[in-house]
Amino acid sequence: MSDKTVVEFSKEKEKKAASKLPQPCSYHILVALPDQEEKTEGGIYLTENLREREETASMTAYVMALGPDCYAETPQRKFPSGAYCKKGDWIVMRSYSGTRIKIHGQEFRLITDDVPQAIVDNPLGVVRA
Repeated sequence: MSDKTVVEFSKEKEKKAASKLPQPCSYHILVALPDQEEKTEGGIYLTENLREREETASMTAYVMALGPDCYAETPQRKFPSGAYCKKGDWIVMRSYSGTRIKIHGQEFRLITDDVPQAIVDNPLGVVRA
């Protein structure tokens, strides 16, 4: 297979997977969790169970879609400085936030518009204290 074929196949697969994602309703945000590393920096391989627990407790997420009412409700009172995030942002949120769903083995969450606590450029540098 040529590189061009692989890229086209990947884009087609991505479009197919994206078409199965739920569209968040009301004031909810759909976020994707980053994949967990298979081994530590020291080279120790992590078990599937441990990686799954780390994914469940994840503090960072990628904003996939915003519901139609996100940040619309009385913006002056509840969100005086504007929206906390936008599509394409990496956010920091509380561990275990939102409704967990899995699609094609990838975990997504539906969170409310007041859950994002910060925006980060690189989620790999953010860990629980």
